[in-house]
Amino acid sequence: MMPIFDAHCDMLFKLWENPKLDVFHDDRLHVTISDLKNGDKNIQCFAIFVPNQVPFVQRLAVAQQQINIFYQRILNIYPEIKLIKTKSDINGLKEGEIGAILTLEGCDAIGDQIENLELLYELGVRSVGLTWNYANLVADGVLEKRNGGLTNFGQNVIRFLNKKKIWTDLSHASERSFWEALDLADYPIATHSNVYNLCSHVRNLKDEQIVSLFRKNGMIGITFVPFFTKEQSQPTIANLIEHIDYLCSLGGENQIGIGSDFDGIDETIIGLENYSCYENFINELYRHFPESKVKKFMYENFVDHISF
Repeated sequence: MMPIFDAHCDMLFKLWENPKLDVFHDDRLHVTISDLKNGDKNIQCFAIFVPNQVPFVQRLAVAQQQINIFYQRILNIYPEIKLIKTKSDINGLKEGEIGAILTLEGCDAIGDQIENLELLYELGVRSVGLTWNYANLVADGVLEKRNGGLTNFGQNVIRFLNKKKIWTDLSHASERSFWEALDLADYPIATHSNVYNLCSHVRNLKDEQIVSLFRKNGMIGITFVPFFTKEQSQPTIANLIEHIDYLCSLGGENQIGIGSDFDGIDETIIGLENYSCYENFINELYRHFPESKVKKFMYENFVDHISF
């Protein structure tokens, strides 16, 4: 099977919630080490996600706990899993090795201190989502009714990301935050969002947002969240293909990737119940696109857009 670049999963959060889960193989996880090893030179982004119920003063500690899980239970146990900090690390992957990129889903953990973001960067974080669904000290999320934009501190966060040449993730941002961040960010992406015009969920992106993101050379990771894919009825892989085809019609052939949101979802799309089902998805892509495009969507586009 061709290599897979998945820009978003929540395995670390699941392992933090339940330390008894077996990271190598556990039916309660969508992504496991055994699944990743079934491919060659796959790249998996591992999100650090701190839930809202964690008291504000403890959020950085929880983020560090999840990073510790990543190092102690993945990198230190499985030498074939390689931490990716630069594009040259990807180019250096050998046969049978798997790349792992740390990402931050929402800046709640950094509070109002750029120094905390510097710490996470030094530990390997290479993509930073500004918000989850609500407001923090950086920006408003999509479920914040006031639809506010970036704070002054949020602008400084993006300037930091620009300086480090790492991704500013706009998934979960409110519309106003999206536009203000897109204007400022040098390396904008949306790791896990679908097309609003095909499924009118607030987490999806509208055509104007998509086109503007493409114009700034940004990526969109198609996500496997059922209710971001089709309204009212159970979606199938064919419905995901409709989102990819639509993005191609907006000029995104070279800027479409995958951001599954595995382990961040309770329900799954038929035929995409976990990472081992990627072959079903790839086979469906082959029914609609030539191999050259399928390789772009599954791996090459995200790798080509790595700036760090």
